[in-house]
Amino acid sequence: MSKPNNTKIWLAQARANFLILAVLLVAIGLAYAAKYNPTGDFNVLHAILLVLGVVSAHVSVNMFNEYSDFHSKIDFKTVQTPFSGGSKMLIEGFTKPKSVLAAAIGTLLFSLFIGIYFSIVSHWSIMIFILIGGLTILFYTNFLAKVLMGEILAGLTLGSMVVLGTYIAMVANPSMTFGEMIPREVWLISIPPGILTSLLLLLNEFPDAEVDKIGGRNHLVIRFGKKTAAYIYAFGLLATFGTIVILPIAGISSYWLYLALLPLPIAFKAGMTAIKYGDDNQKLIPSMGMNVMVVLGTDLLVAVSVLIGMI
Repeated sequence: MSKPNNTKIWLAQARANFLILAVLLVAIGLAYAAKYNPTGDFNVLHAILLVLGVVSAHVSVNMFNEYSDFHSKIDFKTVQTPFSGGSKMLIEGFTKPKSVLAAAIGTLLFSLFIGIYFSIVSHWSIMIFILIGGLTILFYTNFLAKVLMGEILAGLTLGSMVVLGTYIAMVANPSMTFGEMIPREVWLISIPPGILTSLLLLLNEFPDAEVDKIGGRNHLVIRFGKKTAAYIYAFGLLATFGTIVILPIAGISSYWLYLALLPLPIAFKAGMTAIKYGDDNQKLIPSMGMNVMVVLGTDLLVAVSVLIGMI
């Protein structure tokens, strides 16, 4: 492999093509902040800081993962796909382990400083999000992915908590009680993005399951096998879109939320493909691509539906 330029190397290691997920999750929180902000003010600088902080946290966990998988030799054995198998930049010698570790720590500290700022100017409860998110980033690869907690905490921290944390950071003030801060709609709408983030990780684990097991991991695909994991994936999709269907019927959300059902046919096909071809990595790749479209498309349309409903 000929050496790419430094920009391409670091974008690959940061897995830049997946960072749009962080932006869209923040966008959902921002949309609801615009809807429910009691003062009617929308701080653009704060919105930008939140995007930078969450993207930086996402980069950090990706860098820690690259560093760990290099030292555990997992990335030496995985077959790279567009959605899994690591970037191979360390294996090819394009970067050094110490540089990747430094980048992981640096991006984590950057996101930490932004989180501390919002815990001071907005609400102390953001420190809870910082603590859970930071520990998840640090221990995801070397611990959580070995005790069946990786997918769950990934969905929580890079899913539901981003939506809720963004909302708090934008609308709260230090004098608010925790109970009065977040409307019921925002609590409930944070569930689908959390599930979708977990499902993104879950399906991408299929091709690497055998190598991950050798490397000491014990995630859902390893624990339950690919067939059962495929059904878990399909059930997660059902729970995601079921929640979206129920919220307007229950009078909690606007019927504009049904815009987020547009990816449903793709989700159905992805689920059926995973169930049918979960044991065939090559035939599973299209499902992994569809899964990315479902996750990003649904998150985007949730945010768009809120903004349209405000017009």
